[in-house]
Amino acid sequence: MIPTEDASARKRHIEEKLQQEQETLSFIRESLEKSDQLTKNMVSILSSFESRLMQLENSIIPVHKQTENLQRLQDNVEKTLSCLDHVISYYHVAKDTEKIIKEGPAGRLEEYLNCMAKIQKAVEYFQDNNPDSPELNRVKFLFEKGKESLESEFRNLLTRHCKAVSPVVILDLIAGDDEIETTDDTALNLLPENIQRDLICISMWLVEYGRNLDFMNVYYQIRSNQLDRTIKGLKEHFRKNSSSSGVLYSPAIQNKRKDTPSKKAIKRPVFIPGTIRKAQNLLKQYSQHGLDGKKGVSNLAPTEGKEDMLDSEIDSYIHCVSAFVKLAQIEYQLLMGIIPEHHQKKTFDSLIQEALDGLMVEGENIVSTARRAIMRHDYSAVLTIFPILKHLKQMKQEFDQVLQGTAASTKNKLPVLITSMETTGAKALEEFADSIKNDPDKEYNMPKDGTVHELTSNAILFLQQLLDFQETASAMLASQETGSSTSTYNFEFSRRLLSNYICKILGNLQLNLHSKAKVYEDTALGAVFLLNNFNYILKSLEKSELIQLVAVTQKNADKTYKAHIDEQLQIYQRSWLKVTSPVNEINMPVLQSTTKLKDKERQAIKDRFKAFNDGLEELCKIQKSWAIPDKEQRDKIRHAQKENVTGVYKNFWQRYSNVPFTKNTEKYIKYRVEQVEDMIEKLFDTSA
Repeated sequence: MIPTEDASARKRHIEEKLQQEQETLSFIRESLEKSDQLTKNMVSILSSFESRLMQLENSIIPVHKQTENLQRLQDNVEKTLSCLDHVISYYHVAKDTEKIIKEGPAGRLEEYLNCMAKIQKAVEYFQDNNPDSPELNRVKFLFEKGKESLESEFRNLLTRHCKAVSPVVILDLIAGDDEIETTDDTALNLLPENIQRDLICISMWLVEYGRNLDFMNVYYQIRSNQLDRTIKGLKEHFRKNSSSSGVLYSPAIQNKRKDTPSKKAIKRPVFIPGTIRKAQNLLKQYSQHGLDGKKGVSNLAPTEGKEDMLDSEIDSYIHCVSAFVKLAQIEYQLLMGIIPEHHQKKTFDSLIQEALDGLMVEGENIVSTARRAIMRHDYSAVLTIFPILKHLKQMKQEFDQVLQGTAASTKNKLPVLITSMETTGAKALEEFADSIKNDPDKEYNMPKDGTVHELTSNAILFLQQLLDFQETASAMLASQETGSSTSTYNFEFSRRLLSNYICKILGNLQLNLHSKAKVYEDTALGAVFLLNNFNYILKSLEKSELIQLVAVTQKNADKTYKAHIDEQLQIYQRSWLKVTSPVNEINMPVLQSTTKLKDKERQAIKDRFKAFNDGLEELCKIQKSWAIPDKEQRDKIRHAQKENVTGVYKNFWQRYSNVPFTKNTEKYIKYRVEQVEDMIEKLFDTSA
């Protein structure tokens, strides 16, 4: 049960709260009444505003429509007048442009093209709006006349400004000398810049408006002729000015070298010059070392005049190949600005054909000449192929880059020439090895003095040339073994191939020399012949890299040749037995000068002295005309013979020179020991 006091308090609280709610309700009612009154007032104001706005609109809209119509009429009038002026201007185009069109674009190309643009628009207008108008024919005639003039100007600009590049500039360009600052500007600007701009403008107009691509044929024909004339001019430069060194450089390079000798010269040599001359010089060099400059000079190398001609042809061709690549690169850069993109490759292909075909034909002629020479067993001709083939392979990557995008037949021309040269070279190598093996043993072809055979000097000289072209020769040999080109073998494999080939040549040569030595009736002369040839081969190998190449296959080749030389020396020394045997009687009794000799004993001593004298005179007379050109070997043999002969003779002479075996002593004791030594010292010396 709730207490009374709490109930009263609660009741009072409720009554107070009820009183507050009633007051709040009264406030809300008053606010609503005020809001309704304000709403009514606003509605009344808006209604009044709407009424007034409708009245204003009804007054302004007619005026606006009338003004709009008037504005439209004014615009139509202005447009009509403008169109009339525009149309009328087309009727004046022919008259305004006729004089300029007839005079041509020379010297005012921009103005001329503006006139052509006006004529083009007039033609389009009359075709669309009044195709039967006589003005259409007139502007058409002017347009065709202007187009022909632009085509003619394009041709004239090219013709006037396309000049063959100077050989001096070409040589500077392919030399790649960084220190010649003027070369690039001269060489790269095949056409003046203002002429290039005019050609580009005409080209763009003819493509876009002229609808005529004949100018591209004009371009490639003129530029092709210029490129061909440049290459031919370089050839002529070589023909006229080829120096004894076989290398041609421009005065710019030569002067730069003189001015700055401490700086680098050419960073990329184009060609090792003087191939045939180098062959002959090598032969002279080894002749001087191995043959004392007197005997055994080979005729593998041509005569001096022919040698210079061959050097000039090789140098010329190789420089022309390099020049073609450089010029073709520049031509393509020039062409890219003048010829539309989708016609560039085809135009470039046509542009380079004449010059490229000329190089390929010349290369094939070189190959054909080499083939004919090989058929005549003149293997010096292959020396012309080696440097050219080496250079073509070095240039192949640049060739491929330059010819990228051209026709397949164009791209294949260089690989076909390389293959042809490799095949010819491989055949020459093979046939040369066979010729060394099968060279006939003809008596009239043998050196009468036993010196180095022409076959030996030819073989060594030929092998010497392979040193400068090891990679090229190895590729030829590899193509024979693998049936493919050079891309699948490494350095060691190629080096071994070349070593095997050189050893094959030397083996064939050794067998042939032994066979040839049998032609000599005198065994001693045959031994001298072999000694000279083996010594020449050994010295030639030792004075070049050939000995290192031979060592790849035969480790002790030098010892083998030294053994052969010693063997022939012993055979030669046997020829002196007829001299030493009569006086080499160890068991003869020692006689005193007072001893009375029997007739038989006296005769025996006489016979021995006579046999010695006759044998010595005979051998000295015969062997005096023999040759041992190597001074070292010659001195060695003379020294050995002095010790052998004079040693025996001295003992015999000391025993019997004072024995009374004859009254005519001078008849039998003709030579003192010193005289014998002098006679042996004069062996192998025709001038003695």
